Amino acid sequence: MNDVPQLLARRAFLGHMTSGLTGVALARLLGSELLAAAARAPHFQPKATKVLQIFCPGGVSHMDLWDHKPMLDRFHGTPLPGGDKEVTFQGKNGNLMRSPWAFAPAGQSGKMISTLLPQMARHVDDMAFIHSMVSRTNTHGPGCVAMNSCFTRDGFPSAGSWIDYALGSLNENLPTYVAIQDIRGEPPNGKANWSNGFLPAQHQAVTLSAQQGLRNLARPASIGPEVDASTREFIGLINREHALARPGSDELQARIAAYELAARMQLKAPEVSELGREPRHVHELYGTSDTNPLKAAYARNCLLARRLLEQGVRFVSLYCASRASAVDGLLNWDAHKTLKADYERHCPIFDQPTAALLTDLKQRGLLENTLVIWCTEFGRMPTHQDGTTGRDHNPDAFTTWMMGAGVKGGVSHGATDDFGRRSVQDVTTVYDFYATVLHLLGLDHERLTYYHNGAARRLTDVHGHVVRSILA
Repeated sequence: MNDVPQLLARRAFLGHMTSGLTGVALARLLGSELLAAAARAPHFQPKATKVLQIFCPGGVSHMDLWDHKPMLDRFHGTPLPGGDKEVTFQGKNGNLMRSPWAFAPAGQSGKMISTLLPQMARHVDDMAFIHSMVSRTNTHGPGCVAMNSCFTRDGFPSAGSWIDYALGSLNENLPTYVAIQDIRGEPPNGKANWSNGFLPAQHQAVTLSAQQGLRNLARPASIGPEVDASTREFIGLINREHALARPGSDELQARIAAYELAARMQLKAPEVSELGREPRHVHELYGTSDTNPLKAAYARNCLLARRLLEQGVRFVSLYCASRASAVDGLLNWDAHKTLKADYERHCPIFDQPTAALLTDLKQRGLLENTLVIWCTEFGRMPTHQDGTTGRDHNPDAFTTWMMGAGVKGGVSHGATDDFGRRSVQDVTTVYDFYATVLHLLGLDHERLTYYHNGAARRLTDVHGHVVRSILA
């Protein structure tokens, strides 16, 4: 009888050992399967595998940067035809106001670009401009969210999250989707711009910047690497057994995936974000040591964006400016009162670092598989806001552009009227914009769906057509 407890103990030990070994084997198999499934197949052969989104919040004035309107010079100071009773976001509008800056032809295409952007002008032959964008809102928060998700309300997945969900990761040690915030703060409506919405939580962007790396990533000094690794392995085994007992729990799977990614990033993320590894001439190209601290900070974020793309991050959102402040146009492109002073502050921050990023991507061959898109939430009025020298919001006309993989350079799609008040030719919506982005990634925007609340949801809702005139 005294042998019975020992026998039971031996049986228990052997049983635990068997299940433990099975668990180890299962974990290894699951790891292999997860890695194999990390990068999922597109619907058809893609032109691009990665996306760089450059976002300038505040409603950038199209007729002051990208959309040349000679009629504004001719009729400066006169009423907008048919606009005498027009009231926009902040009230009554004054007369037509020409751009304070000259435009000049650039590149072989002769594209007219504002002289405020001399460095960006060098890239016009690789860019496809969409001059006929329209928005469904004239308010910054909903406008930014709409330009990221196609919906003006919070709670819908951003384009980056949809692409993360559709295509998966290109690098198991780094996030699939990263949002790089400007040093001045988050854009209007903040995290809703890179939200996963109703998609599984693992598809939300990881936020970081050159001035603020990933939080809580470093291993405590009191814990050695061997103990850290073995602890992670043991926790991983427990997590997988826990998940197998609860199939269909997306939130649980997402949480496990997030912790495992965080562990893998302990080694890779600090290496990617270490900008000191770059040679001096690269830092000079971007302007990372510029005497303007805002420009230098944005330049470092641009360099970080290139390093992330180079290491296989699939979708990078790079913000230049932040949310509105008590002083219009101080922290973003919202030039209600003093257009000239505001843009002469913002354009030098934007111009050199962004142009350097495009140059760097091209020189390294990254534009062969990277699609670059430039966005803002809406445009500005061709008139001055009553009693000011600034421009009010204009959701009826604005400009975006694309370049890189699969894009025809040196072309323009659509047009606004003579004064830039309304889009009138080949009017383009955000649904069309992202239908085109998905197409270049090898995805049919009508087939990319996720069942939620009784409906097969899409990034493009029930709208959208590919803008084929800008495809190479």
